[in-house]
Amino acid sequence: MGSLTTTRRWVLAKRPAGIPDDTTFALKEQPLPALEEGQVKVRVTHFSLDPGMRPALSQDTYVGATPIGSLITSAGLGVVEESADEKLKVGDLVTGGFGWQSALVAKSRHCVKQNPALFQGRVTPTAAIGILGIPGMTSWFGLKNIATLKEGETVLISSASGPVGATAGQLARLMGAGRVVGIAGSKSKCDWLTGEAGFDACINYRETDNLAVAMRDATGGGADIYFDNVGGEMLDAAITALKPGGRIAVSGQLSEYNNPEPRGIRNTLPFITQRLTMRGFVVLDYVREFAEAGTQMVQWINDGKLLYLEEVIDGIENAPTAYAGLFTGENFGRRLIHVG
Repeated sequence: MGSLTTTRRWVLAKRPAGIPDDTTFALKEQPLPALEEGQVKVRVTHFSLDPGMRPALSQDTYVGATPIGSLITSAGLGVVEESADEKLKVGDLVTGGFGWQSALVAKSRHCVKQNPALFQGRVTPTAAIGILGIPGMTSWFGLKNIATLKEGETVLISSASGPVGATAGQLARLMGAGRVVGIAGSKSKCDWLTGEAGFDACINYRETDNLAVAMRDATGGGADIYFDNVGGEMLDAAITALKPGGRIAVSGQLSEYNNPEPRGIRNTLPFITQRLTMRGFVVLDYVREFAEAGTQMVQWINDGKLLYLEEVIDGIENAPTAYAGLFTGENFGRRLIHVG
């Protein structure tokens, strides 16, 4: 393969009012700059499609608002093609916040070198930006540090077939939960969760007339922890299905991201009567503990105790359509783009 001289990159063309579509983004090609000391040139092989970056397309967030014309942010996996830093060599596998693009020149300190020995057995290289990356770490620290899971407790998880939810449910069992209940949007997803993934029960919210009642029934009278990836009406229902002293870990708000007037929560009285606690978090606060968590997760994956699903879609040009599908329940597992 010849030296990389250009990159293809998706940028924000206009701010979306609802679910982003093809007019939201524009695919541009531009030259790559020459390397400077301390930099590397990376050929991106895969990048992630993350629902959590949706708010920044429309408004200011804790990471700021994405400017019009700027690169769409995401985690990326790539190979070093040229290096001007002795810490990284040509051929090294690296991860970083590479965004929706085919190549980049970056400071070497913004790239994390991956150990090839890690990707043996059941662990694929793309796991580095999936179950061993932000989604998996969100599950781990959401349960341990935010929800403070205790042995024997009942855990209820929304968007349970997604990369965060599916991992959280399996980790909950491995960490000693007594009962794990998922919420998903199809029979096939529920069947996978209660089958291969080992959940005790799954609620298909599309076929449930009263979600709050279904939650209480499936949890056997109430949950100790609600791992929230959805927000909105589902969160409101879950608040009524928590036991006294219940905890809510707010990981994501999938149902609110494309709503110009977010619904928010309305069932606030149980916070008093049931002594509930709700806490949001940014998993990067725990970045120094990622390696230890990752080591344990790799062991569980290779032992067959922790499963993960990936949907790898070929072609950088397919990123906008694949991204929009995250908000309609189309995906099943971690959705990635293989740049090609």
